[in-house]
Amino acid sequence: MLPGNLQSQYTDLYFTTATVKNWRHLLTPDKYKKIITDSLAFLSEESIVRVYAFVIMPNHFHLIWQMIGDKTFSNTRLRFMKFVAQRIKSDLSFNHPEVLEIFKVDRNDRKYQFFKDKPLSIPLFTDEVVLQKMKYIHRNPIQPRWSLVNKVEEYGWSSAAFYSKADLRWTFLKHFWYGDDWPPPDDCY
Repeated sequence: MLPGNLQSQYTDLYFTTATVKNWRHLLTPDKYKKIITDSLAFLSEESIVRVYAFVIMPNHFHLIWQMIGDKTFSNTRLRFMKFVAQRIKSDLSFNHPEVLEIFKVDRNDRKYQFFKDKPLSIPLFTDEVVLQKMKYIHRNPIQPRWSLVNKVEEYGWSSAAFYSKADLRWTFLKHFWYGDDWPPPDDCY
């Protein structure tokens, strides 16, 4: 067992991966990563979700998140993805219309598609699996095919530094095992 809240609640807790259509590097600009983090912050502030871990890579992102109260996962995920896509579309149409055309689709329900349909979402039920997925998330930027940084906590678009250094830049993050008791008080070291 891991330290902290050993009675972790697993209700509506998911590992989610959203991949950009055709693996294009749409999320390379920080302004698109910020759309995702701002959206997560909003959902957290409105008590819709708890976000425990994330990483935003050039062509995909991973989350460990949990729905709060009576919010349904599928509806929340759909609204989140739709909002992110609409914000990216708005920026592309104004600043990069040639890039927007790359994402044009012939579908009845939309003109553009930025992410693959139905992001992968796996329910999480044990601390061990949560830790496994969290390590996977945090190690993405140091994978040989990316090599974006040398150490996981150096990558700014991730929760790794939150866990390893108690970096609080992402105010929407909750520590999975310690919740609101994170970071610990300075005098506990």
